[in-house]
Amino acid sequence: MTKSSKPAPVHRLALRVRELAQLFNSMDPTPFLNKDLDPEANTFIETWAAGYAPGSRFHITIHLEQWPADGDPSEMLTAAIHNHFTYKTERKRLALNHLLQQGRMSLAIGLVFVTLCLFAADAIGKYGTYTGSSIARESLTIIGWVAMWRPMQIFLYDWWPLLRQIRLYQKLGSAPIQVIQGK
Repeated sequence: MTKSSKPAPVHRLALRVRELAQLFNSMDPTPFLNKDLDPEANTFIETWAAGYAPGSRFHITIHLEQWPADGDPSEMLTAAIHNHFTYKTERKRLALNHLLQQGRMSLAIGLVFVTLCLFAADAIGKYGTYTGSSIARESLTIIGWVAMWRPMQIFLYDWWPLLRQIRLYQKLGSAPIQVIQGK
């Protein structure tokens, strides 16, 4: 069996709450569909989901002790949780785009700076024959390459965690949500 034909594992989270308000941020004045999840509920869900392999799928079951008087909250909770993680996905995408833009700008500046440093080091090497010129030449070479540190860090390492979070939020933003009355 190849890796692509193996179905992604489904992991199930059971949240137990007394009432709907426990899931939402009490400081957020917007209606339920647009509300942020309570920071503790959000952290719990994210931490739980992040503990599984990147290819995993998720299913969330909410056990609600006090059923609302106005009927079944399943649709509303599903939409609210999906909206929350879809919003977080978009925020992380913006952060990733900003980071990559910063990386491009840092790369352009770094390339110009390293080029100037290497030209200066070459000029010092051609015209200077004393020990101080050797030190200056090597220093300029090192300083020029150190200027490339930040763009390389961005393009080699910094974007991976943001992409991983985007993928996690996308999966949570489309995870099936089931609401069950009782403990």
